[in-house]
Amino acid sequence: MDPAGAPWCDPRRGYAYAYGAGSAAQAPALKSQPPPPQQQLLPPRQDVAAVASGRVLKRSHGEVERWQQALYLRAVRQRVAAQSQIAHPPIDIGSVLAGAATARTSGSSRPPSTGFAGLSSQPSSTLSSLTTASHMETPPSHMLQRQMVAATSAPPQAVARVPAAGRSAARELVLLQELEKHLLGDDDDDGGEAEATGSACGSTVTSSAWGDTIQELNSITAAPLTFLPNNHNTAPAVSIRSPSNSSSSAASSAASSSPPTSTASSRQLLSEAAAAIADGNHAAAAAHLAVLKVAANPRGDAEQRLVAMMAAALSSRIGRPPAPQHLAVLCGAEQRAACQLLHDVSPCFGLALHGANLAILDAVADQRVIHLIDFDVSVAQHIALIRALSSRRVAGTCLKVTAVADPTSPFTPALAQALPATEQRLKRHAQQAGLDFRFKTVNCAAGELEASRLGCEPGGDALVVNLAFVLSRVPDESVSPANPRDELLRGVRALCPRVVTLVEQELNANTAPLAARFADACAHYGAVLESLDATLARDSAQRARAETALANKAANAVAREGPDRVERCEVFGKWRARFGMAGLRPVAIGQGVADRVRARLRPGFDVKLDSGRLGVGWMGRVVTVASAWR
Repeated sequence: MDPAGAPWCDPRRGYAYAYGAGSAAQAPALKSQPPPPQQQLLPPRQDVAAVASGRVLKRSHGEVERWQQALYLRAVRQRVAAQSQIAHPPIDIGSVLAGAATARTSGSSRPPSTGFAGLSSQPSSTLSSLTTASHMETPPSHMLQRQMVAATSAPPQAVARVPAAGRSAARELVLLQELEKHLLGDDDDDGGEAEATGSACGSTVTSSAWGDTIQELNSITAAPLTFLPNNHNTAPAVSIRSPSNSSSSAASSAASSSPPTSTASSRQLLSEAAAAIADGNHAAAAAHLAVLKVAANPRGDAEQRLVAMMAAALSSRIGRPPAPQHLAVLCGAEQRAACQLLHDVSPCFGLALHGANLAILDAVADQRVIHLIDFDVSVAQHIALIRALSSRRVAGTCLKVTAVADPTSPFTPALAQALPATEQRLKRHAQQAGLDFRFKTVNCAAGELEASRLGCEPGGDALVVNLAFVLSRVPDESVSPANPRDELLRGVRALCPRVVTLVEQELNANTAPLAARFADACAHYGAVLESLDATLARDSAQRARAETALANKAANAVAREGPDRVERCEVFGKWRARFGMAGLRPVAIGQGVADRVRARLRPGFDVKLDSGRLGVGWMGRVVTVASAWR
């Protein structure tokens, strides 16, 4: 060690730090032997003085690194010295590895106090434990290599008895021995030369040698260690992975070779498949969908059902089934009946219809004759309205319902087929409630709405227009230059009704691009499927019909374009703009209506009153919105 008070010199860099003066002074390059490790660990006396006086200590990166290596080497030597005091017979690496493999494959376990080669199994790094084992009374490295060569040249039967895990561990042990030899400097007779030829940062091991060794060790530990199965299958396969493996590579491998095991991975694969379809890469989309179909379960929980539903929707887009057949199913009688069932059993839809009924009741007040014009008669909504009107106890109350069927709409045939049975059912309920009830059907296109054709009597009836889950299926300017959607709204405005009720799903499925449309559809229909768990059993026939209707809607919303996409829901903000351009103004739904709807809530469902609109949803996600206009 340098005399007390002398400045410390770096023999390689040729400068010295004068701690007492606090300035650097040039010094000639010196080449000296490094002091023993015990002395390297002790700071010079001037360092102690500098610490005591509160001055700044200056050390180069190379000096700090040499101190860290010296600490590590001292710890290794202490462990080797402690273990060398215990007598151990020479270790035959072949027998040790074979014995370890046999113990693992047979399902037997060592006592907790023993580990590899009889060492302590305390939780320590593989590097330190295997290095310590290699410095016990072990054959030299050349003899160990001979034993490994002899083991690898054994007959096939003998090789089969030693699993690949043993051969990998033996190779790792040899590499660790070589690494420790470099660290300890056992094969370095000239410390000064080693220091002079060291790296610029002060390490006695070259960066290339260190990097090559560590890289080879990582390649060994990254490989899975598999053991031979026993007769009872009690020894599970073990995989040891290197910490250097990135999470992105693991996620990519999982996505490409195994089905997703979590909600996040399933949603991610769905989004990637939709993005691939949007980019025209159908091969990548088909690969993602093949993985999703393995994990999908149409009869599982809500998430599994959603994955199955949306994967089928995307598959139908790249599979190119006949479009007329798809539209025939979506616009058919079974789909209509299933949607009517969904309105009846799902609070997300039923409570929104109930809010629309309450807005109608507030608008007509104590009027005796109410004329309701509807473009898609919902049985559940009308039965509830009949009961509510009868409970007012206004003498001579009459409810006239006019069902408008657009001959240009693909949904009209199913509507016309169901209307006679709907009329009889509503009449029966009105008779039981003691209410005068009249029902008629008018075939009229959107541009042909006239008060005379609909039978409206000016100044005589309280006219009400109900647009519940129908306006989203009317084409807009993005589909037809005639823009039947806005044309219908202008015709409704010309009738001068007391109130116009709108009920629609809060879903951006009209003009949004495929990726955004698909993401919103996943969140929307996922909430609907989860909400059905609170109302229907998973194996019930009603739920199966309702989910089939939802699947058909979702498939059309995300898998079709142009005129073939008839499910074109919009968010409330866009509806508000359309109604405003048509000359209709919002009528705020009051807190009293919201409280009456909230009184029917079940756990998990939400009702939100925001800017005069009533939103009904599940677990914070708004599914449907009811609003009033005039």
